Amino acid sequence: MSDDAVRRPRVGHIQFLNCLPIYWGLMRSGALLDVDLYKDTPDRLNAALVAGDLDIGPISLVEYLRNADDLLLLPNLAVGAADRVLSVNIVSTRPLGELDGRPVALGSTSRTGVLLGQMVLSDRYHVEPEYFRCPPDLSQMLLEADAGVLIGDPALRALYEAPALGLEVVDLAEAWREWTGLPMVFAVWAVRKDFAAANPGVVKDVHEAFQRSRDLCLAELDTVAESAARWEPFSAETLATYFRALDFSLGEEQIAGLREFARRAAERGEAPALPVDGPLFAQV
Repeated sequence: MSDDAVRRPRVGHIQFLNCLPIYWGLMRSGALLDVDLYKDTPDRLNAALVAGDLDIGPISLVEYLRNADDLLLLPNLAVGAADRVLSVNIVSTRPLGELDGRPVALGSTSRTGVLLGQMVLSDRYHVEPEYFRCPPDLSQMLLEADAGVLIGDPALRALYEAPALGLEVVDLAEAWREWTGLPMVFAVWAVRKDFAAANPGVVKDVHEAFQRSRDLCLAELDTVAESAARWEPFSAETLATYFRALDFSLGEEQIAGLREFARRAAERGEAPALPVDGPLFAQV
């Protein structure tokens, strides 16, 4: 790490499959020796970064928008999808257009996916269900609801289980693309502004380590999928297909998608409007 490091940066790590390609190469490169890595659920990592208990980490797009005054984005790092994402879904017992006034369960581990599901249902399907929060377990959800919004590993499992159960699955990233013509960004990597100002060299080093890790993983995706399949309840082929559906970049088109989501979130009163001008990104 750079000479201006006062201490090792506290870096968040989401233990979902969709973040594995960002972190997989860190274990091989030795970069983990230079950071204090904190593994937790998305909600807890969101809260830790906002509270200042983490310096750098992934954060859901919604929580970034709600706290953008205190955070800077790391360039070219995100979790999103250009089209289908496979792991952010509405699973329903009936067509989505028939959910008006019906109970819909919102997975408790999701922020951005849940808001996207509500946007799609209200603005695209013109229905207003009765929402409630519950743990992201499809069987439990459908005991009390006609549909559920799931993200992450539970959603990926549901994708393959639902057809045999006669359930409808709507991929929310695909629905967003059809609706807006833009890719969907679900999570970004951010650094606290105060930490970035005090430790620019550390931020640069961590950012470069993340990008090297991602690029190494993407170059060896089948090998990564085979390795992950040893401890995950998915085949290597399923995991390779999933990883290839994900987009870990944050270029101009992804930023346009981010800004469109931010605009719609602000219209719904879910987050402050994102400034048109002013720096969004850390200098790395």
